[in-house]
Amino acid sequence: MLRTKITAVVVAAAALAMALAAVMSYRGVSGLVGDELERGLDDRADTVVTLLAAELPPPPREGMTEQVVSATGAVRQLTPGARKLPVSPAALQVARTGRGQSRADVDVDGTEYGVLARPLPDGGAVMVGQSYEGAARVDDAFLWRISLTTAAAVALSALLSWLVLGRILRPVRQLARTTAHITTTRNLSAPLPPAGSDEIGQLTRSFDTMLTALRRSRAQQQQLVQDASHELRTPLTSVRGSAELLQRARGRLEPEDEEQILTTLVTETAALDDLVRELVDLATDRYTDEAPAAVDLVTLAEDTAHRHRTRTGRAIDVTADGPLPVLARPRAVQRCVDNLLSNAVKFSPDGTPVTVHIAGPRLSVRDRGPGIDPDEREAVFDRFHRGSRTQATPGSGLGLAIVHDIITADEGTVFAAAAADGGGGAEVGFVLPVEGARGWRDRRRPTCSGPGSGRTPS
Repeated sequence: MLRTKITAVVVAAAALAMALAAVMSYRGVSGLVGDELERGLDDRADTVVTLLAAELPPPPREGMTEQVVSATGAVRQLTPGARKLPVSPAALQVARTGRGQSRADVDVDGTEYGVLARPLPDGGAVMVGQSYEGAARVDDAFLWRISLTTAAAVALSALLSWLVLGRILRPVRQLARTTAHITTTRNLSAPLPPAGSDEIGQLTRSFDTMLTALRRSRAQQQQLVQDASHELRTPLTSVRGSAELLQRARGRLEPEDEEQILTTLVTETAALDDLVRELVDLATDRYTDEAPAAVDLVTLAEDTAHRHRTRTGRAIDVTADGPLPVLARPRAVQRCVDNLLSNAVKFSPDGTPVTVHIAGPRLSVRDRGPGIDPDEREAVFDRFHRGSRTQATPGSGLGLAIVHDIITADEGTVFAAAAADGGGGAEVGFVLPVEGARGWRDRRRPTCSGPGSGRTPS
């Protein structure tokens, strides 16, 4: 559980930090207590020496004992009833020489004392001992208190972390429950939790954007299936009817009637083949993994026009006016030009030329066909759309839809217009971003974009 893991990490970090602070505090306080004991011992020794020089007895002080040591090592107690301090060789040396001082920690009947020996003006030395029992009690009390304080602080930090993390992670849990529900039920319309302005809100908005794209993709796929089934029904009905007629006749048809039926079968089968191929191209993205590169539209148009001249014998002219290299997927753009030339050749009367013109990043294909009505110039890029002037011409109605999807995926625009020279026909083409243009992003195009979505007529 994420909340438990984060809480454990926070508590561990807090415990480590507080333990380190407690150790440093304990060491600091212990040093201060030791320094204070040393100062107290020095002050008491100075006081006792001064009082003895004035032949006055030193007043007793709790936890302290004083005695005078002669040069011969004889000891005289100054504190009635106090414990006798052992005379060390260093203290005896101070008493004999009357110079320097000695400092030592000694054990007297199980109690540790700090002992300081100072010389007296008239000879000998005074020994002042201070018990460490009080300091030890203070030290132990501080250690217990700081330990309890640290433990309480760690427990409080654990509680606060648990509560705060629960509040912070609540939107994450809601988002996780919603996404699990969507995954289980496949219900893409399930609403996501409200998005805030923090990082979790940004994550929620990203999920919402992804769901919106998935909803649109599903709707487009369903629409594609419906449109495809409708478009496939007509040629399939014709093929089935012709096949059933041949089956029933079984050789009783006149040769010319049989030839006509067979011709219909071949024509409709070819139409079915073209339609299925176009549907596969539209529903699957064969160019998704193709990397964008600089494309010379003039060279690409010349190559494509050459293939169409060879295959159809039609005159296809390629002209250019200040062409510019564009940034796009080369094979995908070539497919677009193929589709545009196929449309132009199909709709132009025999013997009339087709013109491909490149101006900067703009490529247009001009035919001499029936043209496109003004109110249909956007609709021609919809799937299965057939213009009112071209209903009698065979075709799948998908060629320009594929052009639209490829070009808009590469951040370009498509257009359809009447021929500019007034000689009839139509001019259809696209505009792509110039290579090096700012803001161009390498994006994969949607596998199934909606009819008319993102279209910007020229």
